[in-house]
Amino acid sequence: MDALKVKIINRSHHQLPAYATPGSAGMDIRAFVKHPIVLQPLERVLVPTGIYLELPVGYECQIRPRSGLALKHGITIANTPGTVDSDYRGEVGIILINLSKEPFVINDGERICQMVISRYQRVEWEEVESLDSTERGAGGFGHSGTN
Repeated sequence: MDALKVKIINRSHHQLPAYATPGSAGMDIRAFVKHPIVLQPLERVLVPTGIYLELPVGYECQIRPRSGLALKHGITIANTPGTVDSDYRGEVGIILINLSKEPFVINDGERICQMVISRYQRVEWEEVESLDSTERGAGGFGHSGTN
C-alpha cells in the first residue's frame, strides 16, 4: 500500500500522530495542555493538540473517539466525526465531552482521539423528477428487521 504524503507541523513536544498496529485505520492524537483539564459531567471542552496539517485536495481528516475512553470513562467527541478540511491551516482542536457521572482529568500527552485521513469525492447535483426504484424503496429506520 502506497503511503500518502501529508505536510504536518507539530508544535507540541509529543510524537507525531502514529498508528498503534499495522492494521490500524486511525492514528492516536494526544492532548497538548499546559495544565490538566478537569472535564466535569456533561461538560465539553476544546482540547489543543499542537498539530497543524496541510492535506491534499480531495482528502479530509476525520476525528473519531477512542473506544477505550468512551467505554471506560464516557469521554467522546461532541461533533463526531469531526472533520478537518483540506484548506484549513489552523491547529487541530478536539471537542471532548464527558457523558459520564464522574469528572475526568485530561493530562498533557493523553491519547484523546483517533485521526483518520480519508479521500472524498465532491458531487455535482442532477435534479430529477423521480428516482430509480429499489426493493427497499423508502423503508428507513428499523425497516430491515428486528435483529
